[in-house]
Amino acid sequence: MAFTVLPAPSGKHRRPRRAALRTGTTLAGVAVLTAAGTFGATAATALSTPERAVVPNTIEDTSFARALDTSDSLTNSLAAQAAAQHKAADETKRVAAEAKRKADEARRVAQAAAAAKKKAAAEARIKAERAAEARAARAEEERKKLNSFVLPVDSGIGTGYKVPGSMWASGYHTGVDFTASTGTPVHAVGAGTVVTAGFDSAYGNNVVIRHSDGIYTLCAHMSSLSVSVGETVTTGQQIGLSGATGNVTGPHVHFEARTTPDYGSDIDPVAYLRSHGVSI
Repeated sequence: MAFTVLPAPSGKHRRPRRAALRTGTTLAGVAVLTAAGTFGATAATALSTPERAVVPNTIEDTSFARALDTSDSLTNSLAAQAAAQHKAADETKRVAAEAKRKADEARRVAQAAAAAKKKAAAEARIKAERAAEARAARAEEERKKLNSFVLPVDSGIGTGYKVPGSMWASGYHTGVDFTASTGTPVHAVGAGTVVTAGFDSAYGNNVVIRHSDGIYTLCAHMSSLSVSVGETVTTGQQIGLSGATGNVTGPHVHFEARTTPDYGSDIDPVAYLRSHGVSI
């Protein structure tokens, strides 16, 4: 498009040139920042200020360019700051997630340790309870064994208690005779302490045991002895082998119950054994 440059008006009403240039610069700036639809307005301004078309304001144009550059630089700086902030936020989230993972792992480990400790304590308690039960069972067994009684030999009775006869110094049989061939094991009828273990002319090889209830028992005519004086014996423990030593007519086991370890303090041996649960 062609434009005609009109001569500048004369007279005292003429605007100063610098003012005209500034006006032209301002309008030109507006024209640059407006869209294409404002081009006509810019052209009209140029027609009204012919000095702008003839002498461009290079200094102000350069300032505008600098302003644009500064705006771009600020935009880039803000964008960089935003990116840095996003990166920092992402790093903060990552650190927080890692801290949460470690906390969860530590909590899991602590819970597992607590569960293992609880399980170990329960197992130890059960083990201790079972051990206590086993000890109690053994103690009960020992108590029963201590208080239990058995026959001196597993056989029947030949001559009973208090049977009269001139062959006995007291005029009667002071015990009972259990039938047994020579070499049959003879057992302590109950737990106790050996107070006599040796040979006597009438009783032959004999053993006297004091029991926890204060009663003494005697087994006589044995071929050999297995215990000695002062020894502690348990119920059923072997104390010797049957035989025919002493005043006898054949092998058997003479058994007595006494209130003292001495001859003449005898009581019914069958009744004594029965009082301790022995069936005869």
